[in-house]
Parts: sequence; C-alpha cells; structure tokens
Amino acid sequence: MTSIINHWINGERQPSTSERYGDVFNPATGEVSASVSMGNSDDLSKAVESASEAFKTWSQTSVTKRAQIFFKYKELLETNREELVDLITREHGKVASDAAGSLQRGIEVVDFVCGIPHLLKGEFSEQVGTGIDCYSTRQPIGVCSGVTPFNFPAMVPMWMFPIAIACGNTFILKPSEKDPSCAMKLAELLHEAGLPKGVLNVVNGDKEVVDAILEHPAIKTFSFVGSTPVAQYVHEKASANGKRVQSLGGAKNHAIVLEDASLEQTANAIIGAAYGSAGERCMAISVVVAVEGVADDLCKLLAEKAGVLKIGPGNQAENEMGPLITNEHKNKVMDYIQQGIDAGATAVLDGREHGMTNEPGFFLGPTLFDDVSPEMSIYKEEIFGPVLVVLRVKDFNAAIQLANEHQFGNGVAIFTNQGSKAREFVHSVEVGMVGINVAIPVPLSFYTFGGWKDSIFGSSNIYGMDGIRFFTRTKTITARWVEDDGSINLSMPTIK
Repeated sequence: MTSIINHWINGERQPSTSERYGDVFNPATGEVSASVSMGNSDDLSKAVESASEAFKTWSQTSVTKRAQIFFKYKELLETNREELVDLITREHGKVASDAAGSLQRGIEVVDFVCGIPHLLKGEFSEQVGTGIDCYSTRQPIGVCSGVTPFNFPAMVPMWMFPIAIACGNTFILKPSEKDPSCAMKLAELLHEAGLPKGVLNVVNGDKEVVDAILEHPAIKTFSFVGSTPVAQYVHEKASANGKRVQSLGGAKNHAIVLEDASLEQTANAIIGAAYGSAGERCMAISVVVAVEGVADDLCKLLAEKAGVLKIGPGNQAENEMGPLITNEHKNKVMDYIQQGIDAGATAVLDGREHGMTNEPGFFLGPTLFDDVSPEMSIYKEEIFGPVLVVLRVKDFNAAIQLANEHQFGNGVAIFTNQGSKAREFVHSVEVGMVGINVAIPVPLSFYTFGGWKDSIFGSSNIYGMDGIRFFTRTKTITARWVEDDGSINLSMPTIK
C-alpha cells in the first residue's frame, strides 16, 4: 500500500476532508510511489482560519526575530540538503546535480530574506515643514497564497513563501500535485526553525483548491508560476476578486548566435540550457537563431553533443538527463515532434528513436530540428520537453525581429564577442531577462525574475525587491509637533 501525502495545516500534517486522491509517480520507473490528497474548499478554509489567527501575532513579531528564524531555516535546509535533493529526484525525475542546483537557487532567496530588517526599512525626512516630519513604513498585508509548478518543487515555492513570511504575512502554498513531498518537507523544516503554527500552511490538490484560493475573500495575494493559459486565467480571476497578483506564464526562449561567437562554448551552453531537466524549465533555451555563416557548423556541433548525452534515472551520478514528469506529458512532447516532421522541419535527432524511450519510466531522448520556420507549431508553442529547434536568419537585425515578434518574452540569450552588438541587443530586444553569453539568465535573488508579453500577467515580477513590495503595503506618516496657536484654517495645508 502506498503512503498518503496529506496537508500541512497549523503546524502539523492533517488528513483531508476530501475523498479524492491522485497518484504520485517515480518518473524514472513509471511506478506509483505515493497518493496525494486532492484537497477541497473545506481543507482550504481550515488553512485560512489557521493563517488568519496566526497573522494576529506573527505580524507583530519583531523583524529581528523573523530574520533569526530564517537564519535557522537556512541552516536546516543545508543540513537536510541530501534528503531534499532525493525527494526532488524521486518525484520529478531531475538528475541529482540539477536537483541540487535548483534547491540552491531557492536557498538563495532564504539568504536574501535573512536581511529583512534592512529590506523593510522605510524613509524619513525631517523638517519637511516647520515642525513637521514625514516618513514611511512597509507593513504586511495578511494571508497570502501561492500555486507552484511541478518542474521546481523546491525552488519556486521558496521564491514565494520566505519573502511573504519574512515581511510579516502568513502563507498558504498549493504545490504541484505531481511532486508534493518536497513542499511538505520545506514546511516541516521551517516549523522546526521556530516558525509559529499557522504561519505557513500547505494544501495539496488540483484545480478545485486553486479555484477555492482564488475565491476566498480572506486571502489577499495570489502568486502563480505555470503555463500561459492558466497564468492568464488566474490573473483575471484573482484580480476580479480584489487580490494582488503575481502571475508568470510560459516561454519560448531564443539563443541568438552571431558569426563571431565561440562555437564550442556556445554549443556547450545551449545543450545544457536546452536539455537540462529534460527541457522542463521555463528558462530552457528551446530556439536557436543562427545567422548565415554559422548555422551549418553550429547545427553539426549541437547534433554531436546532444547525441551522446547520458540519459537515465536521476539517482545515478553518471546520467545527465532524466525522464519527463508523466507518461501523459511524454506523449504530448512526442506529438509535437511528429508535428514538426509533418510541417517539413528536418529532424536531425528524433528523441523517439533513442534507446531509453522504450525503457520503463517516462524517458525521451533529445530532439533537434533544423530548417524550422516561424509558422510551425514547434516554434510558436511551448513544448516543455527536450526539443530544440533551429531557425536560420540572414543577419543580426532579422534575429532581433524574430525574437521580438514571438508572443512570449521570458528569457533570451545572445552569443557574441562584439560588445557593441550585445549592447544594441540588450537595448532593442523585447524580452524580460537577457543573457550575454549566458544561456540561462535567471537573476540572482537580490534582483527579480519575470518576463514580458505573454510570459507574465500583471505588473509584478517575483522575488528580489519586487517581492518585498508585492508582499507589503506602504504607509506614509506626516507628523507635526508644534504648539497649537488656537487658530482654525480651512485651506489646503501647504508647507511653510
């Protein structure tokens, strides 16, 4: 009998009132490893009640005490790193080195919020008028929420709840039902670090829980990372219900390669960005835009390097790429490969023919397409799998135009040794995160993550100072300490 993953509410694991369960798979074997409770509105209401009660005291807890808890939390994350990496690998399928890297990028946000006493400092202006001072503070909002995707079961949750909680809010997390164990462990460790009961709650489930979060009037913010159709849906619904929204959607990240680029270095970077995590990254490079003169040699290098990637279970150190998350998703990616062939693209490598594709588990080999054109579905749509497409253009300007005309604007990279071209590219490209000879330009925790166009809905990016602003409200105070002369003035106050 498989174990049941329930909820984390009010500082402890609690069973669901729902009778629905979902299967959690080990993608490397294809076997069911656990069952997860599919929560409902009653489960959410319990979490909201706990979070609302906890907010009364947590919001009044000193900012220094909050920082101390996160210092302890960082220590516990480091101590339990091996177990967390194992949970990620077991339920998502990432190879261990990739799982460890993604965990580290989440821990970096915890590093960031350890400085919360400094980050929440307001402004002060003395004597703005005679006997008048003006200053501002940042205060917590209340009960916050986040819904996170399957591809980063540690990193993306830690992009959300540490910042919200350090700012004095309470938080309800709905992790992906495909790999929920890591989120439960993250909650347990934060409780062990000294976080009071009810400040962080985890409610597992599917769309039913998401809709309950979107509709609950006591929840003040909604953070989301996922596919574009869902990102647009939750943004519209959460906004209509008066919530602040961070909603990050899909991507089709381009790597533009100019003739002067170092091809060996460029090909290595693109292979890592395209096929790492089996392409299940919103910052994966899935499009190469090669200018004339470099395309033939680059495609040859990419095919050679992709063709020798070691594919297999993530817990075996020699493997470089693991399986996809589910068999359903594997079939979806294979359907895209067929669409590319039917549309006339050249399949330099067809991942369906890889030896691991027919092994137990949800493995699919790397696919590389050449001679792709902008109207093909394999270029226009986010595949979220190990599929890399190459488009050929005549020059630098045509490459920029191609990236700018795409509906997504999450990440982009340029490979060149020309500083002037790189500078022009940064200024001209209509994409939110740009890499110069960096294939995966995910900003560090003290900057902020977010794209443009259909890769984001709403105005708020995630983590960094945008996260601090998102999870707080500014209060501005004007104070006057002078002796009252007894007069009454009905005019609009002005500075004297």
